[in-house]
Amino acid sequence: MYNHLKDTLRCKPLRIGISTRALFDLETEHDIFESEGVNAYSNFQLTNESTLIERGAGFDVIEQLLRLNDKGKPFVEVILLSRNSPDLSLRAFNSIKEYKLAIKLGSFTSGRSIGPYIKAWNIDLFLSNENSDVKSAIKAGSAAAKLGMRPKHLQSTINKDEVRIAFDGDAVVFSEESDKIFAEQGIEAFLEHETKNANIPMSGGPFGEFLKKLSVLRKVYLDKNDVSKVRISIVTARNAPAHARVVKTLRAWGAPADEAHFVGANDKGPILKACNAHIFFDDQEKHILSASSVVASGHVPGPHNPNDPIIPSE
Repeated sequence: MYNHLKDTLRCKPLRIGISTRALFDLETEHDIFESEGVNAYSNFQLTNESTLIERGAGFDVIEQLLRLNDKGKPFVEVILLSRNSPDLSLRAFNSIKEYKLAIKLGSFTSGRSIGPYIKAWNIDLFLSNENSDVKSAIKAGSAAAKLGMRPKHLQSTINKDEVRIAFDGDAVVFSEESDKIFAEQGIEAFLEHETKNANIPMSGGPFGEFLKKLSVLRKVYLDKNDVSKVRISIVTARNAPAHARVVKTLRAWGAPADEAHFVGANDKGPILKACNAHIFFDDQEKHILSASSVVASGHVPGPHNPNDPIIPSE
């Protein structure tokens, strides 16, 4: 039934670009770079070339996505994009081999921005710890997010046969158009607008195209019970009656969510813990801080004041 989707993904696989600091825990090395300079950093990397690097914040979602691939042409490709020199890249690839990750491609720029290589590699999603590279990726047309530290106490109940990805709604999956109505006219005008336009799909936000392509991957892995190995969740501060437009927009896109959580003013962290998500994307720093203790969390740069709610509940 989904052979045409498989052919599409084999021709244009889902491509994830990730920096070495996002894939691995290189905070000690980064501290050396910041405090002692490039020579001390390079010497440390060369001395520890055969030392396994611990998993970073982006490791688990990358590992799970790569597990989806069979022995044919992959549906998912991961590209390592690093400001390290080619010489220093050996340590990362040694660890990749040790962890048995199917990552074979990469660009190493010896300190230069990796921004120009986002479009060259046709990256659908870029994950990094570097703000400037995330912004460059967004300018190049890719979904991109800045990761923080890997949570210290990840849950052990995550299904190893699934990849679970959670998204905020407005200004992430969807555009910020509704947020602007709230900011300019207030909550009552926002609720009236969303209720009136419930059947009109919202425009895509910075992660809109990525979600659509991820949904193709989700459909490829649907079983006879319509359960997929790729599980998509929406976790948004919207609540009823503004929830309907979210559901109907995803329906119109042909990209339904497996789970939707309309949390209003409640903290997103406990919901994400219950989701067992491998990664979560949000454009509000306070939600990232709440979530980052239980799930790898990516901050999506947005145009709003990070201290203000995007869509508050009544």
